Amino acid sequence: MRDVLEQLMGWWNAGQPVAVGTVVATFESAPRPPGAVMLVGPGGEAVGSVSGGCVEGAVYQLGEEILESGEPVLQRYGVSDESAFAVGLTCGGILDIFVERIDQASYPELGEVAADVAAGRPVAVATVVAHPDTARIGRRLVVRPADEPTVGSLGTDRIDDAVADDARGLLAAGRTETLEYGPEGQRRGEGMRVFVSSYAPVPRLLVFGAIDFAAAVAKLGSFLGYRVTVCDARGVFATASRFPSADEVVVDWPHRYLKAEVAAGRIDGRTAICVLTHDPKFDVPLLEVALRLPEVAYVGAMGSRRTHDDRLKRLREAGLTESELARLASPIGLDLGARTPEETAVSIAAEIIALRWGGVGDRLSGQAGPIHH
Repeated sequence: MRDVLEQLMGWWNAGQPVAVGTVVATFESAPRPPGAVMLVGPGGEAVGSVSGGCVEGAVYQLGEEILESGEPVLQRYGVSDESAFAVGLTCGGILDIFVERIDQASYPELGEVAADVAAGRPVAVATVVAHPDTARIGRRLVVRPADEPTVGSLGTDRIDDAVADDARGLLAAGRTETLEYGPEGQRRGEGMRVFVSSYAPVPRLLVFGAIDFAAAVAKLGSFLGYRVTVCDARGVFATASRFPSADEVVVDWPHRYLKAEVAAGRIDGRTAICVLTHDPKFDVPLLEVALRLPEVAYVGAMGSRRTHDDRLKRLREAGLTESELARLASPIGLDLGARTPEETAVSIAAEIIALRWGGVGDRLSGQAGPIHH
């Protein structure tokens, strides 16, 4: 939704209805993840993508129909459908796409949700996409962290309480997915499907060491959607002009900066940390902090095999356990044969992606089975 939100808000603010098709579930080798969105504007405009081109035509046609009828529809596209080849979904995957009409009357909370997303405040939107009582389909509940009240309702207090609790868990993890309950919110039931779209703050990439490799990693991290911070204790090197792709450049001792960010609550389970200093006086104190954090997505450190062995020795002398040391990706990156800073950045990004989604880094042409984990 983030990538089409500006266009959607333009129409919403103007009081114009928009058909919104959202991927709410995927199976097998689906081309786009849950949360991918396509808009059909009031003038017939098509914005966004739900399948990378496979079923956009069919979703566009359905969106035009729903702009007229106003009745939301949960539609499945896949090879098991008789119409699958006709709509072009030949990759073997299956998509569940929820198409609804959105305007100020049907979604009055959208303005505040969009403001939260723009400001980086965590917010989740839970939408009923299937229910035995069709009158409940399309109802929404806006969920924020536990100390804030919910807005809207999915039908009853029982449903709202159950979904809000689960949605907050998904929001904390930055996950978007469909949940299933009984028609009245029963935990062990089925019949009601609720799509929870989480808008957690953008994940962070912390790059320590103001070197040319750091500039390449920062550029690729920004491309992948991370909020990138470059930190180095040497002010002469840590400048905004040297790292134009970074969201911020910080002059501070790396371990001290990381401790302060942890204390401020700005490090979470999606944070990736790249230690590129390969200097013991910087990276050992920093890794002492990083490897003891209970939840971060990735901690990688640059250096040769000799540097790695010396670093492990120093970290063991500092009291780190073997389980803590096992979290360290060092030498950093996948074996791509990278040599330049840009190639090395690709290998680092590839390792982060592989760990996030459970990939192994092998060539797909040499494998059998599903492409997506």
